[in-house]
Amino acid sequence: MMVVMKRSMISMGIAAILASPAYATNGMSLEGYGAKSAAMGGTSMAYDVGNSGMMGNPATLGLRKQGNNFGLGVTVLQPDVNASIPAYGMSSDSEGTSYLMPSISFIRKDGDFTYGVGVFAQGGMGTDYPGTSFLSGGTGLPQMSQVGFGRLMFPVAYQATKELSVAAQIDYIWASMDLQMLQMDPMGNGGYVNVKDDSDFTGQMTGDGFAFKLGAVYQFNKEFSVGATYHSESNLDDLTGSGTITPFMGGMTPGAFPANYTVVDFQWPATWGVGMAWNVTPELLLAADIKQLMWSQTMADFTLTTDIPGMGAQTQSMPQNWDNQTVYSIGAQYKIDPAVALRIGYNYGKNPVPDNTLNPLFPAITESHFTFGAGWQIDKANSLAIAFTYAPEVTQTMTNPMAPPIEMSHSQTLWRLNYAYSF
Repeated sequence: MMVVMKRSMISMGIAAILASPAYATNGMSLEGYGAKSAAMGGTSMAYDVGNSGMMGNPATLGLRKQGNNFGLGVTVLQPDVNASIPAYGMSSDSEGTSYLMPSISFIRKDGDFTYGVGVFAQGGMGTDYPGTSFLSGGTGLPQMSQVGFGRLMFPVAYQATKELSVAAQIDYIWASMDLQMLQMDPMGNGGYVNVKDDSDFTGQMTGDGFAFKLGAVYQFNKEFSVGATYHSESNLDDLTGSGTITPFMGGMTPGAFPANYTVVDFQWPATWGVGMAWNVTPELLLAADIKQLMWSQTMADFTLTTDIPGMGAQTQSMPQNWDNQTVYSIGAQYKIDPAVALRIGYNYGKNPVPDNTLNPLFPAITESHFTFGAGWQIDKANSLAIAFTYAPEVTQTMTNPMAPPIEMSHSQTLWRLNYAYSF
């Protein structure tokens, strides 16, 4: 009986610090966009990566041939996340094991100008622990998070000189979030946040806004080029949506009440990057990038306001204190045939999440990424590219005075397929 009570108290203490949603690869950012870039470690600053250049350095769009290009793509993220307290034999796997992220784009190069439009899913991820998990504090209520970021982008690149391409881009951004989250103290007081829709592609809480990108590529000669880009911090409205709140008082509940929720100032960080590309031979291309994600400016805390009609609003701010993250990428492409290219790469970004703010709903802790892929120019108009990424398991222990240490482990695989039609 004492063991059961002790475990119940531990679970309640754990539930008291659960907050916030999702995870990805470099923090909340994918390690690469588009199959070509992703297969080469996410490099994208100084060579033509196709239409997905608008997610990396939009100036690379100007490196293509004259004409039009229509692109379709899909990314499948498959994470493997576990939370456990080994000393007490408690363990739970996240049931959020597959997330689908599509893209569609059209780019036209006409003379010195290259322009177009593209829609990319920047992130679409989360965790999902069943009601039987120890993270539920014995309530039987599921704990889950799902975040989605998407961008509608309008790039314009200009060939300023024979060597220099410059670009500017406006991004319309939308974000959505679902949460099912228990917030309780060790005495069993608190509440259960439930704000969720039934879609795998949207969230109940939504917001939108804008951002911009700038970029440049300088080609010293046909073999060697350098590139640089700056992505502004997003300017998103607060995420808002309706759901229910279930109060707990001494472990008892009077039932669920309608509630309106607001996630305050949840933004995508500013990013800058530089890189180089070297065509060593007509068959061999080497590339390397360095990118800085300014997480400390947007992930200092997670603030959620709960407004119960007729009963008032309460705001809770939970520290995140993420570090800025430097991401290193290298990649290589070798053409075994003029129409077939093999690709390989590596991507590393140190985990930005501190031990004392690590959250089972937000285990953004993967670091190394090994990438592989291939491209096939089917004919003059049609091409395909595939990529596979493996991020080995990373383990981190969450430390917080309100709960015993929780050990988190996280590994993942990503699959990408892109089709392009040129005309």
